Amino acid sequence: MDATTIQVRLDKKTKSQAQKVFKVLDISMSEAIKLFLRQVALQRGIPFELKLPNEATLHAVGQLDSGKGVTFNSADELFEDLEN
Repeated sequence: MDATTIQVRLDKKTKSQAQKVFKVLDISMSEAIKLFLRQVALQRGIPFELKLPNEATLHAVGQLDSGKGVTFNSADELFEDLEN
């Protein structure tokens, strides 16, 4: 195998969150990146849909970032609110 090395700069929070998921999946960060790159090569593109957020989504994110958005403690609370 003719191997090469890549380097990725990533914020600590994202790295930590991803490592927690990979630990549950019993794969390393390196294995996860290899899986992603293999899928890119096989599908000849990004292996998931990429979209720009619409105005409603941008507004909702802005509300949450400013502390004005509605939050719920559970999915049940969210669904109860949606029913009303």
